[in-house]
Amino acid sequence: MPEIEAYRHAIEARARGDSLVALRIVHPFLLRSVSPAPERFAGRRLEGTRRLGKRIVFDFEGDLHAVLHLMVAGRLHWLEVGAKLHKTRTMMVMEFERGWLQLTEAGKKRRASLILAEGEAAVAEQDPGGLEILECDYATFAERFRLENHTLKRNLSDARLFSGIGGAFADEILHRAEASPVALSQRIDEACLARIYEACVELLSMWTERLVAEADAAFPEKVTAFRPDMQVHGKFGEPCPRCAAQIQRIVYASRETNYCPACQTGGKLLADRALSRLLGKDWPKTPEALEQRRQAKR
Repeated sequence: MPEIEAYRHAIEARARGDSLVALRIVHPFLLRSVSPAPERFAGRRLEGTRRLGKRIVFDFEGDLHAVLHLMVAGRLHWLEVGAKLHKTRTMMVMEFERGWLQLTEAGKKRRASLILAEGEAAVAEQDPGGLEILECDYATFAERFRLENHTLKRNLSDARLFSGIGGAFADEILHRAEASPVALSQRIDEACLARIYEACVELLSMWTERLVAEADAAFPEKVTAFRPDMQVHGKFGEPCPRCAAQIQRIVYASRETNYCPACQTGGKLLADRALSRLLGKDWPKTPEALEQRRQAKR
């Protein structure tokens, strides 16, 4: 949510009210819809933008809409008209009268997507249905949170349950709430759930205000899930700002969960799905045991 709102703020300041000269799809895999065609957007005025979960919706006159999902590696850049584009990373360019909005995607996996839609009903089809936490009270949040019995990290980052919370902010929220990322949503007590709700509201509000304020000064170019002033996300091996214990992590595929064992898991080291299976009974149960194991190998 915070990064998307910062992008929206910066785009509206530069392009709202401008006519789109051309919508140029550089990488064909980006476009995931058939109709309307990109050519129909030429000459249409940008009436505004909005956030739909983790997607940015561009609303053009004539009830035409572009729904952009950046995924993990997608980034937006504001360029001067006629600027040179990145040779391999450029996926799309929205050529406005006052400047160009360029979409790039790092890496070889093309996950970012663009849906072109006509009519509000077509836009609504792209809504995963997540609850907007900053627009609901605690009772509504609690009811949604306990719908299914999943881990707290999965619940927070599930776009079908809650809107706009990624893995990074889920780590930060659970650390603030002193809750284990692998605890189950239907087994935590009311006090823990209340702390999670309060942490959601506080952190999402704080980060949105901060990133939007930065977007006032310049277009967001360093959008990342790993920020220096985050408490635990991306801080593996560093001391917890609250208790100074070493931040630990669980790695699975291309995703990771960062947590403080002292603040969140009662001193217990959570099992890494891949490494703990490999080590079996030899998997250390505490951070101290893990450190002893590392020292023994040196």
